Amino acid sequence: MDIEILRKTQTIILFDGYCNLCNNSVQFIIKRDPKQKFHFASLQSDIAISFLKKHAVELLDTDSILLITKNNISTKSSAALRITRSLFGLWPIFSLFLLIPKFLRDSIYDYIAKRRYKWFGKNDTCTLPDLKNKGRFL
Repeated sequence: MDIEILRKTQTIILFDGYCNLCNNSVQFIIKRDPKQKFHFASLQSDIAISFLKKHAVELLDTDSILLITKNNISTKSSAALRITRSLFGLWPIFSLFLLIPKFLRDSIYDYIAKRRYKWFGKNDTCTLPDLKNKGRFL
């Protein structure tokens, strides 16, 4: 399986599989994604590592969330806010924060990201999806 092929038909979110905040965010997205638009892979997975190696050195070293669509790769706050556009409920309103300059949004994102293990904890292994959603994980 290759993300390059999958991204033509699927929207993919890469996330830190060890991070409790990230895993909880994935569960949050799944609950608000009734059309199952999003598919997921941990940054530590072989498929994600292979994809990152093909694209750019700066992406290879990322610990950011990535949103991969047919035509775009979004990172950090841009990825998070673009994800909200497709969520059920009032969550799409958060995409208005995309109007704020990226360097400001990303500075807040980076502040939280650097402290996420301290604040939310870290798993020793990647969390496995439940059977109901297993098909959404690459």
